[in-house]
Amino acid sequence: MTDAASVLIIGGLAVFVGAIVQGGVGFGLGLVAAPVLTMLGPDLMPGAMQVVNMTLPLFTLAAEWRTVDWRGLGFAVLGRLPGGVVGAVVVVYVSVYARGVFVAVMVLIAVALTARALSVPRNGLTIASAGFVSGITGTATGIGGPPMGLVYQHAKGPQIRATLAMFFFLSAAQSLVVLAVVDELPARALMTGAALIVPMLLGFLASGPLRRFLDGGKVRVAVLVVAAASALALIVQTVMTGLLT
Repeated sequence: MTDAASVLIIGGLAVFVGAIVQGGVGFGLGLVAAPVLTMLGPDLMPGAMQVVNMTLPLFTLAAEWRTVDWRGLGFAVLGRLPGGVVGAVVVVYVSVYARGVFVAVMVLIAVALTARALSVPRNGLTIASAGFVSGITGTATGIGGPPMGLVYQHAKGPQIRATLAMFFFLSAAQSLVVLAVVDELPARALMTGAALIVPMLLGFLASGPLRRFLDGGKVRVAVLVVAAASALALIVQTVMTGLLT
């Protein structure tokens, strides 16, 4: 199997699963798919992931845009803008393989925090701080959901999905612009991201009928296990690659 085929088949499956999760709970696409895509094609990241990240929220917003928390969104974007700049610095000055470890560590931290259901008060400061952290991790790795998800975990489902969808759309758009400016957005990454929109759409459609039946806790535990396993595999792969080069 060629590298391109692996990215489209295995990476597409990860995007499909991630889209089901995000379509149901509001975030999770990057948490599931980014480690897998980074293992399969580190040179495609984070650009390919950001293309998908920018597209998926549009489908959520088409159905639930009326429930967006606009005040909270404003604070999140305020923090996200400088965070995106810091993330771009990471992309420029940190090697691809070091970013692989960074992705894995951030996923494991997000898994640990989310698994413990850390209670975070939702106010202007915490939302802006989550936006800042999300800007760094989202721009550098394609994983920007966990910080915002933690802050909004106690909101109602539609508000979580709609607010995070608007935030992710704006965030991914900013990341793509920043990556292009610092010349870290190859055409191959854009084309791969465009191809992954197909499994992303299928995953989102699959999340619709299942949404009201899914037990968020059980699904989240299963997803966190898969995400943690992917992160650990990414660490091993990165270390082995470093030893062989």
